[in-house]
Amino acid sequence: MDGVWQLEYGARMIEADQVRFKVWAPFARTVAVELVDQDRMAIPMQPSSEGYFEVTVEGVGLRARYRYLLDGKNARPDPVSRFQPEGVHGPSVVVDPDSFRWTDTAWRGMPLEDMIIYELHVGTFTQEGTFGAIIPHLSYLKESVGITAIELMPVAQFPGRRNWGYDGVYPYAVQSSYGGPDGLKRLVDACHTAGLAVILDVVYNHLGPEGNYLGEFGPYFTDRYKTPWGSAINYDGPDSDEIRHYVVSNALYWITEYHIDALRLDAIHGIYDFSATHILKELAFSVQQQAARLSRIIPVIAESDLNDTRIIEQPATGGYGLDGQWNDDFHHALRVVLTGEQRGYYEDFHGLMDLGTAVREGFVYSGQYSGHRRRRHGNSSQQYRPSQFVVFSQNHDQIGNRAVGDRLSTQLPFDALRVARALVLLSPNVPLLFMGEEYGETAPFQYFIEHSDPGLIEAVRQGRRREFAHFGWKAEDIPDPQNMATFERSRVNRERLDERQAGLLRWTSRLIQLRKTVPSLSAGDAKTICHKVWVFEIENVLVIHRWVKGGEAALLVLGFNKLPVTVLLPELSGTWQLRVDSMAKEFGGTGQDSMPTHLVVSRQGTSVAVPAYTAAVFISS
Repeated sequence: MDGVWQLEYGARMIEADQVRFKVWAPFARTVAVELVDQDRMAIPMQPSSEGYFEVTVEGVGLRARYRYLLDGKNARPDPVSRFQPEGVHGPSVVVDPDSFRWTDTAWRGMPLEDMIIYELHVGTFTQEGTFGAIIPHLSYLKESVGITAIELMPVAQFPGRRNWGYDGVYPYAVQSSYGGPDGLKRLVDACHTAGLAVILDVVYNHLGPEGNYLGEFGPYFTDRYKTPWGSAINYDGPDSDEIRHYVVSNALYWITEYHIDALRLDAIHGIYDFSATHILKELAFSVQQQAARLSRIIPVIAESDLNDTRIIEQPATGGYGLDGQWNDDFHHALRVVLTGEQRGYYEDFHGLMDLGTAVREGFVYSGQYSGHRRRRHGNSSQQYRPSQFVVFSQNHDQIGNRAVGDRLSTQLPFDALRVARALVLLSPNVPLLFMGEEYGETAPFQYFIEHSDPGLIEAVRQGRRREFAHFGWKAEDIPDPQNMATFERSRVNRERLDERQAGLLRWTSRLIQLRKTVPSLSAGDAKTICHKVWVFEIENVLVIHRWVKGGEAALLVLGFNKLPVTVLLPELSGTWQLRVDSMAKEFGGTGQDSMPTHLVVSRQGTSVAVPAYTAAVFISS
């Protein structure tokens, strides 16, 4: 195995027919290993310090199925199971983590600022819904789209065959219906061969309800805090040291055994820890140490709605030391500009000025009063690198957590989609696309599950209805998450693109090419790559000036205007050559309402006509 770290508990092969089992179970008086495939008595495990039990068993080999028998009566899967081929209630399986033959020894990872992220859901990205089925599409993602990293929604074992992944209950087991451990390793290895990084979405704020037996082993959960999704994990209460170790080890497990290039931590605002060293700080530090041992670059990215820069602040100055975080404010401001929505959390955003703030500074809410939250919210992100923030116009949450999971491509003209795409892909931040967004996929992405408990299924249905009530969506409009049709509707279909979609795909690819080849259009660091933003609120036009200190510069004119307007470009004296125009026919535009091929801007400013829904990129000459 790479590096010096290895997983110290679970089932580990010592020899070809010898396995060491180790489990933390302080709630049990006795623990035994039950070998499902062998006609032998359960094998008692020896208690050791701090609530651990362990035993080395002869005559057990690869793919052996086993359970832990707690107090002689409850046979449960291993909390550190690497594989659950029979689902969340079935036995665990012995896996040899060193058997896979990697070919990526020269791969060293990718800095966050170089990432152009493509978020995908394994089950709906292809008809097969497996890791292996993704591999033939990597050349499309790399060459036709141009992304540099794929982000997998969670793959830890969840109930049934269809789920977003946030109901996982075995954090170490790779979802069996996706292809299990070897399937994920083959995908990661193929990505690295193609020059693509792999980000894994991991969930450390809760575990799903079905098949969740951890509470029988030890105090994994606490009732001191509440999350919207389930019991909070015990990070700071009695006996929490081993739970913290369990979670940090999980992060190290993914980056070491599976060669994952970055971790995206789901909804960290649901992680509660009031100890002196926050679990996020401990996790980030441990990942950085292991990355150094592996001679790799491994960013840790948070999803958070706290607008708190402490997440990405350095530990020396009181922060947690994560590398980046998602910026929901960018999305919310952009969506309000595009659609005019004002319900739910969108009520806090009021147009192009907020969007300009998001591009210029990061957070829109940096300490001022939030009407939606009915309190002050956030702190200033202005002094942080733009490349520490991931931005998007859509993602799994912002599509799937709508009543019918509708995408922007079904709500807006494609001219408007091209403008939004230019803003996301050419912003100074790290851009993210959701699968199918590159060409304007029209299939919805809806919330789906496959639970076995009728009471739990109905509870999920009711929970979704309550969640959407404050958006004003009707209960009868919300698809049944348990229905197979809800899952099938959510599959992407990239096989037959119409002319508009083909044009949008070419536009996406061209923008990414510009981001890669024009230095001033890459991720900003505020020291060498700078930017300035002008907001023409009445005209609904955003102008962004980006430049490399002492080098070339770019000018982005982004028209969110429904009708042609004229704006006065200030403080940009010089000559600018048009590099790309969204209204060109090759991108699906009319080819008529185009921006000028060059601009000569005086110190007094120059008036420029901006056609409706037009995005143009100029380069200084």
